[in-house]
Amino acid sequence: MSRRAGSKSSPKLATRPALRSSQRFVSRVALVAALLLASTVMRGAPDQAKPGEPTDPKALKTFKGAAVWEKQGDLIAALDDYRKANKQDGGHCPECLSRAYSLAIKIGAYKDALSIAQDWLPLADTDASRAAIHFRVGAALQSEGAHEKKDQLFSESCDELKAALSLDPSFAVAHYVWGESLSHLHQDDAARVQFNAFLAQAAADSSLRERAARYADRPELARARMAPPFAVTTIDGRHISMDSLAGKVVLLDFWATWCGPCREALPHVRDLARKFQGQPFVVLSVSLDDDDAKWKDFVNKNEMTWLQYRDGRWTGPIATDFDVTAIPATFSIDADGVLEDQHVGDENIEGKLKKMIAHAVEVENSKPTRSPTQSGSGGGD
Repeated sequence: MSRRAGSKSSPKLATRPALRSSQRFVSRVALVAALLLASTVMRGAPDQAKPGEPTDPKALKTFKGAAVWEKQGDLIAALDDYRKANKQDGGHCPECLSRAYSLAIKIGAYKDALSIAQDWLPLADTDASRAAIHFRVGAALQSEGAHEKKDQLFSESCDELKAALSLDPSFAVAHYVWGESLSHLHQDDAARVQFNAFLAQAAADSSLRERAARYADRPELARARMAPPFAVTTIDGRHISMDSLAGKVVLLDFWATWCGPCREALPHVRDLARKFQGQPFVVLSVSLDDDDAKWKDFVNKNEMTWLQYRDGRWTGPIATDFDVTAIPATFSIDADGVLEDQHVGDENIEGKLKKMIAHAVEVENSKPTRSPTQSGSGGGD
């Protein structure tokens, strides 16, 4: 797991407003599981309950209080109150359990997520909804297995995902997560079958297609600490994804124009981009600015010619995936997409990057020569 940003040993940083909950670095697929069929945004607060919300007045009051805790960032308090609201409602509140499960995954409380999903299963009244909950149980078991390093949990995860697919054979993402669990069990041939099944069923625009194709080719990567998959359109209109950068070392740089330490670190990032230009190396700077015009003006004036993307505030999708709580923060990612390290306000990373780039060159040179039609552009700078 990545180190918590903003530790006492870190230099000056711009930090996100403190959260009482313990944020964890979790996989994108775990978040897919958490958000599947979930309603995580309160849609107003009329006196009567909406479908799926508690009908007991006392439970509804607790439920609304939980939504306030969630909005304020106290995810642990929100989790506790959503579960309390479900109990007050006689254990018949799907929306309480949906929101509680989502928060449990977000904060890394995987045992709680498992318990919540198991409480939820009796409320499912269709094969599709039962499949979705078996999927959530499987995802929670997989996350707990990765945390506890227990093969038994991965085996149980496989059982739940198999159950989900038996109820809903069209549930493509269950194949993907099943493949991950099989990979952790070192059952690589079986994992490859599941990743290919996902590719056969998944929508053409699925954000997981590139990652699944890589896992189908090399299932062992599914048990590595891979950087979360993402796709962005950069400031100059280039469409890139984490997996399209395969074969290149990536330095992912989180910053903002309003962050003093980030401005101080800018010359060093610029030097790295220039020094390793022409090599299998990419810098992608991800801004947390919410003012698009100000961000673009700053990038142009400071000759930030490498890849630039604006994620928007601390809660942007990429910042959330990488659990960014302080900036400047950079992540080094090797040519296989494995997340090597997180550096918070650390300028002493050049030596490590040199070694990673040298290894990427060595691996590329050891491959059979490919024709131009077989070579990909990679989307780098």
